[in-house]
Amino acid sequence: MSREIRLLSTSAILGYGFPEASLQAGLDRRPDVIGVDGGSVDPGPHYLGSGKPFCSPIAIRRDLRLMLNAAVRAGIPMVIGTCGGAGAAPHLDLVAGMAREIAREDGLHFKMALIEAEQDKASLKRRVAAGRVKPLVRQPVLADATIDASTRVVAMMGPEPFVSALDNGAQVVLAGRASDPASWVAAATRAGLPPAPAWYAGKMLECGATPSIPKGHDCLFVTVRDDHVECEPTNPARRCTPLSIANHSLHENSSPIHHIEPGGMLDTSDCRFEAVSDRAVRISGMRWVKAERYTVKLEGVALAGYRSVCVCGTRDPLLIGRLDDFISSVRGEVASKAAAFGASPDSYQLGIRVYGRDGVMAAREPLRDAVPHELGFVLEVVSQVSQEMASAVLGMARTNMLHTDFPGRLCREGNMAFPFSPSDIEVGPVYRFSVYHVAELDDPVEPFPIHYEAL
Repeated sequence: MSREIRLLSTSAILGYGFPEASLQAGLDRRPDVIGVDGGSVDPGPHYLGSGKPFCSPIAIRRDLRLMLNAAVRAGIPMVIGTCGGAGAAPHLDLVAGMAREIAREDGLHFKMALIEAEQDKASLKRRVAAGRVKPLVRQPVLADATIDASTRVVAMMGPEPFVSALDNGAQVVLAGRASDPASWVAAATRAGLPPAPAWYAGKMLECGATPSIPKGHDCLFVTVRDDHVECEPTNPARRCTPLSIANHSLHENSSPIHHIEPGGMLDTSDCRFEAVSDRAVRISGMRWVKAERYTVKLEGVALAGYRSVCVCGTRDPLLIGRLDDFISSVRGEVASKAAAFGASPDSYQLGIRVYGRDGVMAAREPLRDAVPHELGFVLEVVSQVSQEMASAVLGMARTNMLHTDFPGRLCREGNMAFPFSPSDIEVGPVYRFSVYHVAELDDPVEPFPIHYEAL
């Protein structure tokens, strides 16, 4: 008899939300494991640097409460990777604290494992010195000074730490930064399933019902067997089709068929997609190629400065007709006046994004002949000195966008309309990616300490 494991993913990310009816429909199918991916690097470096979640804590708590109650009621494990959005220590602490509070409030009892992903700088330097850290494409060799300047560095764990936690009796596993499919791969391989269908299933489950149509944040039920995977959304309003599954399998990779993961590569070049009903799809033909060396990705960020922004717009046809000259004049005025209060040109960056012309693609925008009737501007200043200096320079930029003269100008008051008051917004610290490397490991669990507690 063919082995199988039934896996229920509630959504693309913890905090994105899902219908309670979809969760119940999934539970009615008696899953062996329930889980969700907790985050991603997609929103950029800010959340790793700041330690804040990119989903609302209110929304995270709502999803977590439903999932914890469901897992305990069904007596099955619950797994979450990349907790809190970026998977560093503050993010893991946030979700773990919520789990403790929910358990106390709802009278739930379970063994919980917390898997850390934030890396100690001294240990990381030792790995570099031993030649076990390599740069990814177009990245420099990792230097000790870069490590020291980084606010936080996480390693992206594979499935092995999850397997260890589950083997040690944890019913609830909350992990820091992890490969998106890793928790699902752990559940499947631990049940004796081969790595190829396990990793393919994980690629589907990590995004909840996104592989279905219409797309949306909802629940996905996946059955993993020895030589294939079956996917079906639990919401009857959605369905998986061979095209929707094949389309989803292309996402988030430099190659459409080769997916590099900790410990190897998922090869989907020979995958076959077969509709087994009007809502479910069977996928077979995937292969797993084991890597010669086990590696995990390192992600680190460093403070880049402090940001202030302003939003404004114009529909003056004369200004729009000579926009480049106007912006050049504004930049010149800002440089001159900012220098007067100590903001040297090399201490800040002034960005002026023009929405309605090329605000999305900038210099790569192919449509250059359109003449818009109005334009929106996002002014951004990043100061390496302080938040106060960023706001001071932004004030100069906003004032000169409003009042700079130009030939033929008829308006004698202001060039710009402002949708908000106050017009200037202090965003706070700005982070940049500083570490984007891979580390070779002898033990896939060693860099990821696991702590257990009984609730």
